[in-house]
Formats: sequence, C-alpha cells, structure tokens
Amino acid sequence: MALFVLSDFHLSLNTDKPMDVFGEMWKNHHIKILENWNSQISKEDTILISGDISWGMKLEEAMADLEFIHNLNGKKILIKGNHDYWWSSISKLNSLFNDMFFIQNTHYSYEDYGICGSRGWISIDGTEEHDEKVYNRELLRLRMSLEGAAKGGFEKFIVMMHYPPVTRVSRSQEFLDLLSEYNVHKLVYGHIHYDSKNICINGNYNGIEYYCASADIINFNPIRIL
Repeated sequence: MALFVLSDFHLSLNTDKPMDVFGEMWKNHHIKILENWNSQISKEDTILISGDISWGMKLEEAMADLEFIHNLNGKKILIKGNHDYWWSSISKLNSLFNDMFFIQNTHYSYEDYGICGSRGWISIDGTEEHDEKVYNRELLRLRMSLEGAAKGGFEKFIVMMHYPPVTRVSRSQEFLDLLSEYNVHKLVYGHIHYDSKNICINGNYNGIEYYCASADIINFNPIRIL
C-alpha cells in the first residue's frame, strides 16, 4: 500500500473549458492522467489531490469529473482549490463516493499519519480586507484539521494545501508557524503551473518535505511520497 500525490487536474469533461489553450501539454490531459495513474496506482493505494479538480461551477457540472476520478484506482483524498466553485457542503461531498474523502476542517487517517489540509491563501501582506478574511479563515481550518488529528492520537502529520505556504518569492508566515507548531512531516501543494515552476520549493525546507504536485509540472504523473 503506497501513498501518491497529484494536483490541479482542471478537468472539464462536462464543461466547455479546453485546457490546451494553455499549451500543447494539456491536450487530452485527462487521458494522460488516466494512463499514468492506473499504470502506477493499485486499488490498495491512496492518492492526495490538492485542489483545482474541476472547472464545473456547480456540483452537477463537476460530477462527470468526480466520477472520472472515482473510476481510477485507489482511495482519493481531496482538498479545495481556488477554482473549485462546485465544492458544496462537506457532508454532501463525503456521501458521494466510498473511495473519495474530502477534507475541510477534518483529517484522514493513513497508517500512522494524520492527513490534514486547507486550501490556504496568499500572504496577507499588503492585500485587501477580503483576502485577509479568507487567509485567516483558511489558517483556522488548517488548525482545526491538525488539532483534530492530534486529538485522534496522531503524532505524525502530512498536510495538503492548494496554495503553497512558501515559494522562492513569497512566504505566508502564519501558515509556516502553524506547520512548525505541529511538527508536520510532509507538505503537498499545487496551484503553481509550468511557466512558474522555477519558484516551487521541493525537498526539505525547515524540516518539512515539500512536494509540488501540479499536474503539468510533473507531466501528469503521480509522485509516490510513502
């Protein structure tokens, strides 16, 4: 049983949002995901998906994309990205499929790890009042997720975020402080795409192992992290 990561699918199987306008690499990208995924991931494995899953604006529009993911091998753990407008109540989402678990203020148990998550947000330095409110809300959600896992007896944590808490050009100090407070072991993120890949941080940073899982950066090929 292994643990993989992949993010930012930007699926549009039921909406008119072709991704190949962003480059040839995106042409038929759902086929690349399917082939790479099922060639590596078994039914016993688990994969973390760090947001920007579907272009659907409503859950009904996103269902074809969610069913596509459901039909792939393994268990799937998902968090919300900034484009996932279809994301509805967490209880409704978690009732859809028996192999897909949506994290919001909650955590997921994987072996001796608590898997936690939050969409995150951009640094609040110099931003508008709305951004500060969202930033603080996502910070609270991550704390609730980590605290729930800690109360559940976990001492090792893997965090999923959509927005990275740190890049080579920015940092969100409050998120970094929270990760340090809970001694997080690994962090998986997305949001950044191929043209900006040089700002990504991968590998050890302040004692945490970072993984940029954006699909186009890693050629739509899941990365094994455990």
